[in-house]
Order: sequence, then structure tokens, then C-alpha cells
Amino acid sequence: MNNRIEGKVIAITGASSGIGRATAELLAVRGAKVVLAARRGGALETIVNAIREKGGKAIYMQVDVTRRDEVQALLNLAVDTYGKVDVMINNAGIAQLYRMEELDIEGWEQMIDVNLKGTLYGIAAALPEFKKQGFGHIINIISTAGIAIVPTMGVYAGTKNAVRTITEALRQESEGRWRVTGISPGYVKTEFVSNIKNEALRNATQEKADQISISADAIAQAVAYAIDQPDNVDVGDIVIRPTIQS
Repeated sequence: MNNRIEGKVIAITGASSGIGRATAELLAVRGAKVVLAARRGGALETIVNAIREKGGKAIYMQVDVTRRDEVQALLNLAVDTYGKVDVMINNAGIAQLYRMEELDIEGWEQMIDVNLKGTLYGIAAALPEFKKQGFGHIINIISTAGIAIVPTMGVYAGTKNAVRTITEALRQESEGRWRVTGISPGYVKTEFVSNIKNEALRNATQEKADQISISADAIAQAVAYAIDQPDNVDVGDIVIRPTIQS
């Protein structure tokens, strides 16, 4: 069986835990050269060392995706080290859950900066390389929150649906020059919930997540599936969630 992941250079944001970490570890096992980014440099160093100890190839850079220059530096690191970049995975994300009337404007801006602008910065850094190379693959991690709209998640879902729209537009605009995939996870066992400031909603969300969430490895497998397809096959959209999730 062909392994089309082997030898590919894959940059991943939000790689210090959860989906990003699971994806990095799986792709490294499959032979990819992973270039990891997150704000927590110490955690990234630990992950990279573990990958290398198992014979994998990995490097990292401490990156805040709300800073365009830092995201660009990540892509530069990938190209300078490995000579190309095959896949850009925009995974970094954050949620702040409040009813709109509570006016958590700081939270709104944080989600717009990380979820939306951070993804756009990843796209902006990768596309010039893809155009020069004549190939590439953008993978945006979205959310089922943008599919089923519920109270307290309006702005979070709004940022994720903006990414969903951008992802589809980018796919159409590529005209075969690069591949574009959107992956929408449901409840996943990660540290994601711990960043929610609203204590009551954080506890309620964590309780539900503890009951029904699936492992980050399941999302990593979906990412690997999309990358592993032949060059003329573009997996446009994957929704992956617990079977019990409504």
C-alpha cells in the first residue's frame, strides 16, 4: 500500500496539545517531516524530542498565530530546513462562550484574531510557496459548532463559519494548483475547554465533553486520510464527531 505522507513537509499550528499534537505524532510516524508551532515552546520541545527519539523528523518554532510575521517565519523555517512545504494545517483555535448580551467584546476579538485571522495568516504564508512549487495542501480545522448553532456560541461559530466559507472559496480558486480541506471536529478530548473564561459554561462544557468526547487521534486520522489521497483527489470537507453528539 502506498504511503503518500512519507517525505512530505507539514506545518501545524496549535501543535502543543490536543488535535495538533496528535496529528503531528501520527504524521511523523507515517514519515512526514513535521514543523510545529504554538505559543508554548517548552511543550513543543518535549513533543519534538519524543518524535525524534522514535526516529521521526520534527522541528518547532514558538508562534503566536495572531502575529502575521511569526506565522510567516514558521513557513520560512519549513522551507529553509526541508526545501519545501507540502501541507499547511491551520489548527490553532480558541473559544469564549457567552450570550451576546453579555458583551464579551474581548473574547470576540480574541476569537476573531486566533480563529479567523490566524487561519488567514497561515494561508497567506503558504500560498506563495505553493504557487512557486506548483503544489500544496491547506487543511483548516473548523468545528461542528458552525454547523449546529446554539446559544453562547454565536461568535465562536461565526468565526468558524467564516473559515468554512474561506476554505471552500480557496478550494474553488485553486483550479487544481493546490488542495484544500476543511475538517470539523465535534467534542474531542483536549485542553480546549480549559481556555473558556465563563466558569459555569466551562464546567458544563467540560462535563459534557467528559461524557461523550472522542480522542484527538480520531481527528488526526482524518487529517492523515485527506493528505494520503492521490494528488488529483481533493477531500473538501470532513465532519467527525462522537456518534452520540446531536
